[in-house]
Amino acid sequence: MHLSERLHRIADNVLSGGVVADIGCDHGYTSICLIEQGKAKAAIALDINQRPLERAEKHIRECGMQDRIETRLSDGTEKLLPGEADTLLISGMGGGLAAGILKQNPLVTRAAKELVLSPQSEVFLVRRCVHELGFQISHEEMIIDQGKYYVVLRAVPGQEQYAEEIDYLYGKRLIEERDIVFRSFMEQEKRRVEGILSGLSDRALSASAQKKRQELLGEQCRIRGVIHRMKA
Repeated sequence: MHLSERLHRIADNVLSGGVVADIGCDHGYTSICLIEQGKAKAAIALDINQRPLERAEKHIRECGMQDRIETRLSDGTEKLLPGEADTLLISGMGGGLAAGILKQNPLVTRAAKELVLSPQSEVFLVRRCVHELGFQISHEEMIIDQGKYYVVLRAVPGQEQYAEEIDYLYGKRLIEERDIVFRSFMEQEKRRVEGILSGLSDRALSASAQKKRQELLGEQCRIRGVIHRMKA
C-alpha cells in the first residue's frame, strides 16, 4: 500500500504497537499500512460520512484485513469506548476540528497511550488541547508533501505547558530542534509578510489597512524572533 509522504510520516509516528483508532479514516490506507508494517495489531477506522467509510471497507476487503480492521460510522470518537484504542490518529482536518474531537470524549482521549496528529491548519489549537488534556508533545516535525507544508506531532500522557505564546503558535520542538523544513517554512513566511508590508507602505492607508499593517508588523516580529532562536 503506497502512502503519500505525509501519511507515511504519520504512520512512522505510531509507536504503541497496539490498536489504532484512525479517526476520519477516509480511504483507509493508513490503517491498512499500519497493519501491513506491523506497527499496529489491529485498527478501528472511523468516519462521519458513509461514502468514505464504504471506500475504506472496499480497500480493507481487497487486502484481506477484515479480521484486523473494523469500520465504524462515527462522529469523531462518538463510537469509541475508553481503552479500546492505544493510539488515536487524526489527520487531514483543521486544527479546530481536531481539537474538538480530542475534547469530545475526554475519557476516551485520556485512556490512549499516544496521540498522533497532523492538523492542516491552526496547529496552535491542537498543541494547547493536548496540554489541557494531560499530554505532552514528545515529537513534532514539519514535512513538505506536494508543495504544501504539514506538521506531524506525537503526544504521550504527561504534564506539560509552554510558558511562551510563540511556542504554541509555531511549535516549541520545531524551534528548539531547528527542524530544517520548518526553517524553510519560516523563511518563506518572512518573505510573504515583508512583501505585503512593502505594498502597504507605499500609499495612504485606510483605518482597516492601518490595522492590518500593525497585525503584519506583529507577525513579522514574531517570525524574526523564531528565526533568531533557531540561529542561536
